[in-house]
Amino acid sequence: MAYTTVLTEIRGRVGIVTLNRPQAMNAFNTLMLTELFNALDEFDSNDAIGAMVVTGNEKAFAAGADIKEMAEKSPFEMIKQGRVELWDRIRSLKKPVIAAVSGWALGGGCEFSISCDMIVASETAKFGQPEITIGIIPGGGGTQRLARLLGKQLAMEMILNNRTLTAAEALQFGLVNRVAPVENYLDEAIKLAEEIASRAPLAIRMAKDSINAAFETTLTEGLKTEKRNFYPLFSTEDQKEGMKAFIEKRKPNWTGK
Repeated sequence: MAYTTVLTEIRGRVGIVTLNRPQAMNAFNTLMLTELFNALDEFDSNDAIGAMVVTGNEKAFAAGADIKEMAEKSPFEMIKQGRVELWDRIRSLKKPVIAAVSGWALGGGCEFSISCDMIVASETAKFGQPEITIGIIPGGGGTQRLARLLGKQLAMEMILNNRTLTAAEALQFGLVNRVAPVENYLDEAIKLAEEIASRAPLAIRMAKDSINAAFETTLTEGLKTEKRNFYPLFSTEDQKEGMKAFIEKRKPNWTGK
């Protein structure tokens, strides 16, 4: 499928989506959001893809929402458009999504990155939720995910007082997986995605679902989810192949079955 505001590429078993509105610092408008999630859905349904990477450019991952598009909207128009609900679609993707972030990740850009399963940041990355400065609050999950990821106090400061986190701070507080130089942060993200994509596809899917449950349910319910995902894997060809390969001291040949 051809897109106008995102670029897509496949490297081996990794699907890459690049946000492509550089003139607007990759600010999310309706078209780009629609194309972004359509591209992710396309990769997610492709058996040849094992993991996905979403990136922007060196100056900006995404500098929030397109304010010009939103400024005159009524509450009803915003509800009808349902743009903030799009963020929930990341949770439903079966395959891991890694955000490769350089420069500004603000507002919706920050919310999208922390909605992903992992983040690789460049040394220039900055994360923030500046919505308070224009009279609103985060609407794409920022108040909830930042509080869970960083704790109440730091989330309060970021959202109530427009504090931004540098890449080093984001790593210190556990918001990102790793920090790399600007010149190779995307390569690091793709390398991580390649490593994940080389593993048993069904187990990756079940593991992602189980980990997400830890953030959305009680411990008791989360453990039930883990068991529901653990036992069925023993009916898969990949489980038999993986354990046989371990015993035979060789690399497994995954089929995703």
